[in-house]
Amino acid sequence: MYPSLGSESSSGVVAGLDPSDVRLHTIRPANGKDIGSDEDADDGDADGQAADKTNDKPKKRNLQFKDGRRRIDFVLAWSVKSDKSEKGKEHAREARRIFEENLVKEGLQIEKDERGAETHFAKIHAPIAVLKRYADILKIRMPMREDLSSEHIEERYADWKGPMQSVGTRLWQKSIQLFRRLLVPFSYDQTILPPQSRPYTCPYSAGKEYLFEMPKNEEDYFSQSTRSWIVDYILRRKPYAVIKENNFAFGIKKMISDEYYTAAYPLHEGHWKAGSAENKRKILYDHWASWRNCLKFQPIDHIRLYFGEKIALYFAWLGFYTTMLVPASVVGLCVFFYGLSIMNSNAASREVCDSNNNIIMCPLCDAQCPYWRLSDACTHVKVSRLFDNAGTVFFAIFMSFWGTLFLEFWKRKQATIQYKWDMTSFVQEEEPPRPEFLSKLENWNDMKINPVTGLKEPHLPFWRRRFPIFLTSYTIMLVLAALAVAAVIGVIAYRVSMLAALQLIPAQVVSNHTVVTTTAGLIYENASLVTTVTAALINLLIIILLNLVYGYLAFWLTDWECLRTQSEYDNSITIKLFILQFVNYFSSIIYIAFFKGRFVGRPGKYRTIFGGRQEECEAGGCLIELCIQLAIIMVGKQLIQNNFIEIVVPKVIKLIKRKLAKETREQKLAKTAWEKDYILQPAQSMSLFYEYLEMVLQYGFLTIFCAAFPLAPLFALLNNIIEIRVDATKFTTDLRRPLAEKSANIGIWYSVLYGISRIAIISNAFIIALTSDFIPRLVYQLRYSDDGTLNGYVNFTMAYFNTSDFGIDNMQRNVSLGKVDMCRYKDFRNPPWEDPNYRRSTAFWHILTARLAFVCVFENVVVVITSLIAWLIPDVPTLLKEQIRREAYITNEIVLKTELRRAHGEEVTRDLIQAINYHLSDDESVPRYSPQLSDDGTNVTHRKSFGTNPMSDSPEETVITAGSSSDKGSSGRPNSKTYV
Repeated sequence: MYPSLGSESSSGVVAGLDPSDVRLHTIRPANGKDIGSDEDADDGDADGQAADKTNDKPKKRNLQFKDGRRRIDFVLAWSVKSDKSEKGKEHAREARRIFEENLVKEGLQIEKDERGAETHFAKIHAPIAVLKRYADILKIRMPMREDLSSEHIEERYADWKGPMQSVGTRLWQKSIQLFRRLLVPFSYDQTILPPQSRPYTCPYSAGKEYLFEMPKNEEDYFSQSTRSWIVDYILRRKPYAVIKENNFAFGIKKMISDEYYTAAYPLHEGHWKAGSAENKRKILYDHWASWRNCLKFQPIDHIRLYFGEKIALYFAWLGFYTTMLVPASVVGLCVFFYGLSIMNSNAASREVCDSNNNIIMCPLCDAQCPYWRLSDACTHVKVSRLFDNAGTVFFAIFMSFWGTLFLEFWKRKQATIQYKWDMTSFVQEEEPPRPEFLSKLENWNDMKINPVTGLKEPHLPFWRRRFPIFLTSYTIMLVLAALAVAAVIGVIAYRVSMLAALQLIPAQVVSNHTVVTTTAGLIYENASLVTTVTAALINLLIIILLNLVYGYLAFWLTDWECLRTQSEYDNSITIKLFILQFVNYFSSIIYIAFFKGRFVGRPGKYRTIFGGRQEECEAGGCLIELCIQLAIIMVGKQLIQNNFIEIVVPKVIKLIKRKLAKETREQKLAKTAWEKDYILQPAQSMSLFYEYLEMVLQYGFLTIFCAAFPLAPLFALLNNIIEIRVDATKFTTDLRRPLAEKSANIGIWYSVLYGISRIAIISNAFIIALTSDFIPRLVYQLRYSDDGTLNGYVNFTMAYFNTSDFGIDNMQRNVSLGKVDMCRYKDFRNPPWEDPNYRRSTAFWHILTARLAFVCVFENVVVVITSLIAWLIPDVPTLLKEQIRREAYITNEIVLKTELRRAHGEEVTRDLIQAINYHLSDDESVPRYSPQLSDDGTNVTHRKSFGTNPMSDSPEETVITAGSSSDKGSSGRPNSKTYV
């Protein structure tokens, strides 16, 4: 029978509430044992914001049931005011009743808070017996007893000590120690957040509790994150309907989807504001999320203890990525300063800026634009040499190696984290169907038995149902990608028309002294720069707007595909959003890098699109335009989307809500912890998705176009320092406490990062070969220069054009420089006096061959070296492999020896365990590894027979397997296979 819900006494009065409205219910387990108290308890959660009148210490947050003993592990909330009909409300009440009844049968304890006029709550507590049972089922690894895992280790394994270390090894260790001392100022306060040492662990087994360190208060054995994870595991599997035909009427996620509940969340462990009582949340805010810690390392282990492995792994990856940006930033700065040092002194810049050369350039547009002198582009050419130099090639090669090292070292870091967090053997559980999937197919008749669960599930035939949807979905994606390309074409049209309009400003205005004419003169002189910057800003605005459209449509398309599991849904939305945003952000950059100025033709015979001339690169080349475009989009994205939207907008919204709220301070203080957490933003499952997507796109900016913008790693480093604190603040202050989900890796994002690294090698090879002037300069020095220098290089790159060859429609009417018979343009073509005139010159084909050869050599050499680096660096450190094997070995020996004593009828006591632990290395009956070598140089393994016992199998036949466990049989006979 489901326990009756009796009203509480009116003694539990909260300020501002009628005692008759106060109803706190305690649901007792099915065995009828009273586990709660109806006596009044202080539910007024000051949340650390006020001090007790009789005590100066701040008041701690109330995280217990009314009895003050049982901890609240989870909270369920539902809305009283609903738009549903009375029948719908009754159906929801019945569903909640059945669901809560099943939770109680499972052993969970529930206490209700129905005081609110709009929202009611059910507080859930998991007794230690339930936690142990599910820890055994889920094989959660728990710390072993300290006397088992550490006592006499030194004596037992004394012969494992290796020979004297080499001088090189000792120097390396000294260097590491010195480096760590230099990092001390960047370390967090380890007196407040002490380092978390990893104890020996093994999967929990109720039949082998002698292995585990049990505290005096057993309720403290499992951390709060583990407790909430176990409770969530139960909540996701309990049915809320009696009808057996409805196989999928189960789980808290489905109930929230059906609006039977509005939220399910664990509680934060206190308040984060100054003056509140000391708690884990406040400690994390003060020593991690606070801005004064922006240059400190992160307490990853403590983040994991509070938020769980999945969120901690994101911050570990982000912190590692940010740290790896430091050497990239230093190298990028060195390349930038090298460019500064040569921008005025290199031969090409001097030749362009020498007005005595009197090189007259052909007009930039037909009919209206004037002839102009090459020396007018002096500043532009100097700035372009800032990034277009030999250092660019070095930086591109460096970043290719950096990307490989980053991914390889992350795999090693991830392996270490997995071991430390006991995620080495973590296997993702079988996922149930998504609630949205079941809701859409509620009346679907085509059912199929799931081969894993054995349950009948709605089945969508691939060719008749899924294939047409997928085909339509990705066709729409192509249309959306084409929309981004169309936006780029629109920006190109703006640039062409804007540049032509600015060229019409008469040059004479420069000599006037009025503000208007002086400004107009500056614009005329810097027409190319003004056009490039304004076009990039317009493009950035279009990108931000398209991102909003893409985000909405990507989710709509993925919902339409009706994917079964959350992992399938997450992977699909990841691919869609990444592809769409990649095209959106990079299409304009790709155009400038690889297409602009490639197919413009020549004076008198320009190629046109829709009647207009194509864009040309400036005198300094397209690389500086690529740099400006990349800088504005990357930095603008970080400032607007990452910082303004994530920092300023939430503060403004919070300020508005605070102004509109009419609650008094007393009313705020009267709210309970679950009420205060309920009004926070929910921690959505897609929260980390957007964080990863943001960083992966940044990684694309860094690597794919690093040759054009060496300062990109520096800007990314500064952004990420801010990003870590913004995300930390969001999780600690703005969101409800997320479920402590487990994850052993960063998922599909590693594959995306690897793909970007491969694309970056090809991209940078083509940028250096096609966009920069590195190859033409190299060919000129080696093949055409008389003295092996760049003297005369600018003249070498300029072709001649006879102005009499202009057509009537293209004849220039602006003759401010007088009559011009011959003008120059940047190309490798024959002069008009050679036959055939204006055809590609021999130098053009030499340079083209050199460019293609450079691409092939660069790609193959870098790919081979990076692949060799990846092969040489093991994914798991050698010491870690040995540590994992050693832990399994110690655990197996302890279990074998103890189980043998139990088989002989001896009671397992602490003294017995210590005796076993002490004599493990001395008892020759224990098979153990010895590092001593035999005469032939092989390791010697000592193994002797235990003897047999009629109650058990021969110990020699015992199978020892790491990562699992078994219990003693009910008859007292141990199983023949012992899993540890």
